[in-house]
Amino acid sequence: MLSLTKKRKEARTRLPGTVVAAAATALALALSGCTRLETTSPGAVRDSAGTRDPAPFGAADCRQAKCIALTFDAGPSGNSARLLDVLAEKRVPATFFLLGARHIDTRPELVRRMAAEGHEVASHTWTHRILTDAAPEEIREELERTNKAIVRLTGRRPTLMRPPQGRTDDTVHAVSRDLGLSEVLWTVTAKDYRTTDPGLITERVLDQASRDGIILLHDIYDGTVPAVPGIIDALTARGYTFVTVPQLLAPGRARPGEVYR
Repeated sequence: MLSLTKKRKEARTRLPGTVVAAAATALALALSGCTRLETTSPGAVRDSAGTRDPAPFGAADCRQAKCIALTFDAGPSGNSARLLDVLAEKRVPATFFLLGARHIDTRPELVRRMAAEGHEVASHTWTHRILTDAAPEEIREELERTNKAIVRLTGRRPTLMRPPQGRTDDTVHAVSRDLGLSEVLWTVTAKDYRTTDPGLITERVLDQASRDGIILLHDIYDGTVPAVPGIIDALTARGYTFVTVPQLLAPGRARPGEVYR
């Protein structure tokens, strides 16, 4: 059985290239060797919660409604204000997994606006470091520094995080658990880091969308925000209700240290 250090070295060898380019294969390559990634679906969380009232998480009851969650990574960016305008116009909530360096610390007003307009504000680490290549204390710093920045701006401590590239392991789970964070992956990816074509982004999302889906988008890319109105309209026409990730799990709740998709 490979040691954790050896597995991480091998992971670096197997996954060359830029941070965003590897995201498409992250779910398959997140773990190697003798560790197996186990995830929990939103439906399983709801089923385990019994009959509690989901009202504190929002008006939609995803036990009855056909729900789907829009999530955006790596903001806030220069495109985020327009995205928030679109979401407000469409009356759609989203979940934002925010980066710290050159994002939260340069656009704090957008973080405040996200929270004020009812969106879920969560962590995507401080520098987008690959957490499976980091020591426990470095993982803690990546997550806790982002948490503190979000608390300072919104008054609310994040309960969710998304590991860069979706890469996680037992060490990341343990640190996340200690910090009160649950890990959220995705079921739908538009690979919007590879195209600026809003039509193609929309097509990819619609092809993969299903009930309880978690859609991964990045508002840092120029083609993404122009695609969002069409995505919302098309999925609404199919009978979907848009919710945040916590609303998708309600009346259940995400448990720190566990992984959801």
